[in-house]
Amino acid sequence: MRTLAIAAFICLFAGSAFAQEATCAVQVTEKKLSGAARTSFAKSCCDKQAAEKKLAGAAKTSFTDKCLKDAGG
Repeated sequence: MRTLAIAAFICLFAGSAFAQEATCAVQVTEKKLSGAARTSFAKSCCDKQAAEKKLAGAAKTSFTDKCLKDAGG
């Protein structure tokens, strides 16, 4: 029973982490932005997420690049 509870907790945590990662892509799609507005919004959204995660240097660059690619910015 304990193993099942641990597995459920891990799935719940992983699911919420994935939902947070997809936030910028979802927001860009919902706002129906295109062109420079889409790129600018996606960049600011990804930068904000990187700051919330307290990333710096190469980790921030890598995260931001992947975020922008996922958001289509």
